[in-house]
Amino acid sequence: MLEEEIEDLHKKFKQIVAVLKPAQMEDELNTLRKEASDPDLWSNQENAQKITSQLKHTESSLNKIKNLRSELNDLDVLIEFAKEEVNSGNKEASSQYLSQAKTELEGLQERIDELEIQTLLSGKFDERQAVMTIRSGAGGVEAADWASMLLRMYSRYFEKKNYSYSVDDISYNDEAGIKSATIEIQEPYAFGELALEAGTHRLVRQSPFNAKSKRETSFAAVEVIPLIEATDHIDIPDSEIKVDVFRASGPGGQCVNTTDSAVRLTHIPTGIVVSMQNEKSQIQNRAAAMRVLQSRLLILKQEQEAKEKKELAGDIKASWGDQIRNYVLHPYQMVKDLRTGVETAQTSAVLDGDLDKFVKAEIRYRAMKERSER
Repeated sequence: MLEEEIEDLHKKFKQIVAVLKPAQMEDELNTLRKEASDPDLWSNQENAQKITSQLKHTESSLNKIKNLRSELNDLDVLIEFAKEEVNSGNKEASSQYLSQAKTELEGLQERIDELEIQTLLSGKFDERQAVMTIRSGAGGVEAADWASMLLRMYSRYFEKKNYSYSVDDISYNDEAGIKSATIEIQEPYAFGELALEAGTHRLVRQSPFNAKSKRETSFAAVEVIPLIEATDHIDIPDSEIKVDVFRASGPGGQCVNTTDSAVRLTHIPTGIVVSMQNEKSQIQNRAAAMRVLQSRLLILKQEQEAKEKKELAGDIKASWGDQIRNYVLHPYQMVKDLRTGVETAQTSAVLDGDLDKFVKAEIRYRAMKERSER
């Protein structure tokens, strides 16, 4: 039985490697290393960050493949040792080798499953970096506090994954929490990984904002879009953009700038508004805001094309913005994804960034859905 499981894992690993093409990744890695060693690399900071991020991701993926192949071979060796001990009459030693092999097999299965996830990220924009925006829903201070909890949850998730990210803009609520926040995740495949986090997140809890601690339901919306690249060519005429500048500030007047460095762009035809205040200069904030605006227009174009295709097929059901996940803290503890069915009672862990099981299930869910629609 154990040997059969190991053999099945070898087959699965072989299929994954065939998709990931490590030899091709080696060539890509050599090219990225040459680009990263260029003395003028950081003269273009945006391009430098992209190259170094891709380099880190490719190195990590190749190391995973090499380490997993080595550990699979070690499992085979343990089975051979166990057989030799049986043949020599030492059943106790054989049992120890088999026990060790079983323990290592369980860990390997989990890590190979993680590698398999990477093969499912093959969508048009999956390999892109991402921009995530969190907005509080109706409900005043309750919803604003919930939005701030989601900002912390995702920030902790990125930190645990060792992802490079920045909070580019926050709009604070007067009493507590936030009205909105924009996060840029500077990691390859960030969009593919996080795309299905987009939607409405619902919180049920005892309110910390009233004396009777009544049970309250709050909503917050999460938007995830792929970060624009120069090759996408989304041209926006100046006549279609309204530019406002203002002074960046934190909650309660903290960190107030003495110059009008923050920038707000409004795309007049669509009404899309993007604000940026993270950078030190107005020019940098305007460039960052323009990049996000272009990203939103790109995804809007894709959504419109997809909607037209659905209407032609007779399916006009919209799913964007629908409630996707419930976080119940009272009267019981439960976080449940309404699409994949994944749930856990470890609510504190989830709100502290333990999202792996939800994200992986979403990626598999999307892959299955795409296969069924072909």
